[in-house]
Amino acid sequence: MEFRPCIDIHNGAVKQLVGGSLSDADGATENFVSEQPASFYADLYRRNNLIGGHIILLDKTGTEAYDKDLEQAKSAMAAWPGALQIGGGVNPENAEEFLDMGASHVIVTSFVFQDGRIRYDNLDEMKYVVGRKHLVLDLSVRKKDDTYYIVTDRWQKFTDEELTPELITSLSYHCDEFLVHAVNVEGTGMGIDEDLLRILAASKGNPTTYAGGVSSFDDIETIRDIGAGRIHFTIGSKLDIFGGNLSFADIVDYSK
Repeated sequence: MEFRPCIDIHNGAVKQLVGGSLSDADGATENFVSEQPASFYADLYRRNNLIGGHIILLDKTGTEAYDKDLEQAKSAMAAWPGALQIGGGVNPENAEEFLDMGASHVIVTSFVFQDGRIRYDNLDEMKYVVGRKHLVLDLSVRKKDDTYYIVTDRWQKFTDEELTPELITSLSYHCDEFLVHAVNVEGTGMGIDEDLLRILAASKGNPTTYAGGVSSFDDIETIRDIGAGRIHFTIGSKLDIFGGNLSFADIVDYSK
């Protein structure tokens, strides 16, 4: 089990948002807005030799805000080249550019999950462009009627695809890793989603990073126990570097 750090960028600033609150109409509910640029966090991760972290561009592609996000992301990837993954508006036309900027992987959701289902033709196209070893599938979910559905478009749109161990195992042949946000608890500090973790643990697939609700070392131990050490974790707003009360240094020491 590894600690995988994050850099979420919204309107050109590093932020921590409440999961599922981001929308074009109402903006987003912010837990934290950093005065530091994205490169500050990337350099911090470099100095602590943390690999596999992810940068997420939270604004809609084609907007001025997205362009600001991208400039921040470029500086982060330059500060820790070859060590950070990036997602947000990734498609076959720009994916190679992200790798050229220094990303280790591109993270894809909306291009692959369209019209409520998996578009395997699009998935094959992404694999062809960047190669399986550089592709991360974002299988972030929201719970509806006790079922976890993969969501797209900044977690606002439900697909018809239920997250199951069988689906995860099947998709493992098409990518290198998975990133899964538990959107219902993301950014809330209310604790992790153990039911979702059990689904992830039951799959026989690639490395998976779980995000959502981690607020204590007990939560981290639970992730270790349920995932038998195979599920990585990330922490956002509860970290002291993002305004929370969990020590980044202690998390790094714990995960060594």
